[in-house]
This record gives sequence, structure tokens and C-alpha cells, in this order.
Amino acid sequence: METTTNRLEPAVISRLMWRLMPFLFLLYIIAYLDRINVSFGVLQMREQLGLSDRVYGRAAGIFFAGYFLFQVPSNLVLEKFGVRRWISALMVTWGVISCLMIFIRGPISFYTMRFLLGAAEAGFFPGMILYMKRWFPASARARAVAWFMTANPLAGVVGSPISGALLGLHSGGLTGWQWMFLIEGLPAIVFGAAVFWTLADHPQEAEWLNGEEKRWLLDKLATEQRSEPAVSQADFWKVLVSPRIWFLSMVYFGVSTTMYGVTLWLPSVIRSFSGLSFFWTGVIAVLPFLITVVVMVAVGIHSDRAGERRWHTAIPAFTAAAGMVLAAYGSSTLVVVTGLAMGMAFAEAMCGPFWAMATSRMAGLSAAAGIAVINSLANLGGYFGPDIIGKFRTANGGFKGGLLAIAAVLIVSGVVAVLLGGQPDPLSRSADS
Repeated sequence: METTTNRLEPAVISRLMWRLMPFLFLLYIIAYLDRINVSFGVLQMREQLGLSDRVYGRAAGIFFAGYFLFQVPSNLVLEKFGVRRWISALMVTWGVISCLMIFIRGPISFYTMRFLLGAAEAGFFPGMILYMKRWFPASARARAVAWFMTANPLAGVVGSPISGALLGLHSGGLTGWQWMFLIEGLPAIVFGAAVFWTLADHPQEAEWLNGEEKRWLLDKLATEQRSEPAVSQADFWKVLVSPRIWFLSMVYFGVSTTMYGVTLWLPSVIRSFSGLSFFWTGVIAVLPFLITVVVMVAVGIHSDRAGERRWHTAIPAFTAAAGMVLAAYGSSTLVVVTGLAMGMAFAEAMCGPFWAMATSRMAGLSAAAGIAVINSLANLGGYFGPDIIGKFRTANGGFKGGLLAIAAVLIVSGVVAVLLGGQPDPLSRSADS
């Protein structure tokens, strides 16, 4: 039996990685690009529509108000109707909303469209985490999540120069920022329709696994599920008020605060310090995203190999905090961008180990609810990060206060991860590994 497992496990994991991850990865690139391209749009919108930095910070963050309010309901609908139908519907919906951003005329319409976009995207990420839990054994889950989440920085790598270039497109009565929203919203509609015909909801439906591989995978997942504490419908609300869920949310709050605080202000920071054109601002913005890809994957792989989650979450949090402090006190483009790259890279590197730690004790309804609650509460950091920078920027014209506030949040996340991760984990070689 051990010989069969040793033979089949790497083959099945490799097959899952190559057959599922490229498509899931592409979907997340599309999702992330639609939520962050506003960071380039505002470079023109600020002047053309008379928007202040505080208005932009609030509009950038209000995406996560819709995200917060609709995430749990959306993920429960996904649990009932399946990934294929629900993710397809969500993508088409947010693609249409993204295209309609061209009709923004002032603060109220800006807030409204960002809120609606967040509501439409609310079920996507937790749905993907749940989907990977249904397909990947626990021993491969951190690296799967890490590879999946490299779509975040790669969306910046792909989207930054494209968004910067599109700002120079003025024709048909539309300005550059309007063409940017219109063109970059279309892929969500096209690939949303493709999801319905491409994704299988469960491993049982995978025709690309042979009989032996499928039996091994189903047995492995069933064994892991039996070892996890499940909850009944009557206990559903206990998941929502679980102290562990709330502490996990505190850890992930630091990730989203940094991720969106940096990403949604990065073009403005670069342009403020360097005075570069829209296109070259987009080119420079690629560098922090490239660094983030490398760091995320390296940390996720090392976490799986070590079978350790706590310190692979906490140490990147403290390192990211140091990067934000460096950026806050930097006085040149090179130092500031280096600090922001360091902060973004190590904050996002927390994701793979964090989600492996967070989902290790979830099953059935608790997984659907728990993932959604953690993600929805923590992603309020996506409101806090951009807004706190906008607040300090409006008050004193600089970025220092906002960046130091984000550094403080990261320190809290790291400390909570150390304390929380000390509890026994099924993947750890010891309770205190």
C-alpha cells in the first residue's frame, strides 16, 4: 500500500497541477486585474473628474464593503449550485460592471460602481479556495494555493504596462481611462462563459484521471475528510462565531491591508516620486509584482516540504512590516519602491501557508462558511489599506503615516499567527514545529 501511495501521489498531484491550475490561475489574473486597474485609471480620473486623494482611497477600498457583505451568501450559494455554474455567473456579472465603469462621473458614481464590483467578485476567491480543497490533498494544498495566488502579482506584471499604455488611447469620444475599463472588463465575460464548459465540480467527474489515479485521490480526500471535524446545519452559526475563525481573520487582515494598500497606490507613489509618463510608470510598477511571484512560490513550496505553517506565516509578516517602514522613510524612488516590493512580496507570501493552516480543520459546511468568513472579515483590510493611505495623503501630502499604519497591522498579524499556529496542526511533524 505504501509503495502504491509513493508511486501514485506525485503522479496525481502533478496531473492536478497541470490540468487545473493554469485555468484557475488565468481566472484569478482576470479577477485581480479588474479590481486593481483603478490604480491606473485614477491617474487621469483625478484631474478629469476632480477627485481628491481621499475620495480615491475611499473608492478603492469600498470595493471590499461589497465584498464583505456578499461573500458568505455567495459562497453558500456556490456550495449549493456548484463551482461551474456560480463562478461562471459571477465572472460575467463583474465583467459587465467593470465595463460600465466608463460611466463614472464623480464620487457617488465612483463609490457605487466599486461597491457593485466588490459584491459581484465576493464569491470568487473563497470559491476557488474551497474548490482546491476538494481536489488537492492536504500535503499539496499550500503549494497549490501559492501558485494560484501568484496570479495577484502576475496580474500586475501583465496589467501594469497595458493599463499604462491604454491611458494614452483617446478615440470614439472616450478617454484613456474609459477605454482601459472597457477593454479590461471583456475577458471576464468571455472566460466566465468558458468556465461553464471547462471546470468539473468534483474529482469523480475528472475524465483525465485514469481509474487507479481517481480511486487513490478519492480515497485520500475521503480519509482526510473523515479526520476533520465536520459540523451539522444546526451548528452552522457556531462556525461564524468561532474564536479560531476570528483570530485567523486577524492574521489575513494584514495580508489584504498590505496587498491592496500597496497595489492600489503603487502607480501614484511611483509617479509622485519619479514624474514618469503613464506608460513608464506602468513598466516600473511591474518590478514589485515580479519579486512577489518569486517570494510567494518559494515560501509556499518550503512550507509544504517542512510541513510547517506557523512560522512560514509569521516571519513573512514581520519581514513585510520592515519593508513598509523602509518605504515610509525612503526619500528616493529606488528606496521607496524597494520597500513597497518587500512589503507586498512577503505579505502575499503568507497566503499559501496561511490557507493551509486555516483549512486544515475544516470540512463540509464548515469549510464553505469558514473560508468565506475569514476572507470577508480579513478583506476589510482591503478597505482599510487604501483608505488610510488616502487619509494621511490628504492630511499632509505624504505617504509615511499610511505606510507605518500598515506596518503596525502586519506586526499584529505575525504575532497572532505565532500564537494561533502553536495549536496542533495535522500536517506538522510536531505540535510545535
